[in-house]
Amino acid sequence: MATGFDLTQLLAIAAALGWASGLRLYAVVFITGAAGWLGWIALPPGLQVLQHPAVLGVSGLLAVVEFAADKIPLVDSLWDSVHTFIRIPAGAALAAAAVSGAFGADNAAAGVIAALLGGTLAAGAHAAKATTRAAANTSPEPFSNIGLSLLGDVTVPAMLWLSWTHPVLFFGALAVALLVGLVLVIVLFRFLRAVFARLAPRRAPAA
Repeated sequence: MATGFDLTQLLAIAAALGWASGLRLYAVVFITGAAGWLGWIALPPGLQVLQHPAVLGVSGLLAVVEFAADKIPLVDSLWDSVHTFIRIPAGAALAAAAVSGAFGADNAAAGVIAALLGGTLAAGAHAAKATTRAAANTSPEPFSNIGLSLLGDVTVPAMLWLSWTHPVLFFGALAVALLVGLVLVIVLFRFLRAVFARLAPRRAPAA
């Protein structure tokens, strides 16, 4: 493997990029590119485009916009809805780029597998985030939204760092995150369905 990364680390990086893209796509692109540009990490060939100044500028600007939008109740859910069509394919593309050029003749197959992995993880993280924030928006106070948003701001760089430095620990943390996300989706989906069911009789007479 000519990239200087072993299989475990490449898989961890691909999984981290996919999963984290479901939460903070633009921050993922900016943090990864900035770390490469500053020389903190050596990016795999397929990810080196992220350290281009133009990519850093655009991703940094969008990361700031996302940071602000994610703190505003209802705006965060609208932002999540729009990004359903952006985060998942982007997570797949970033995961595929992480393994690009690493497996020689088998590179095409590895890229497809990484894309499937990254897209699935991005979809799972996005679903958990969108469901959690939609449930939080049923409360009139804004503090739960801000707290959840700040938790995501901390979790994403932490998971990226683990994937680069401690890939085995990252997979353990990822397993916990996936389990928590699955439970949140199931429980909060039922909660939201109950909320909408209670609101439906009120809307009917008004109509």
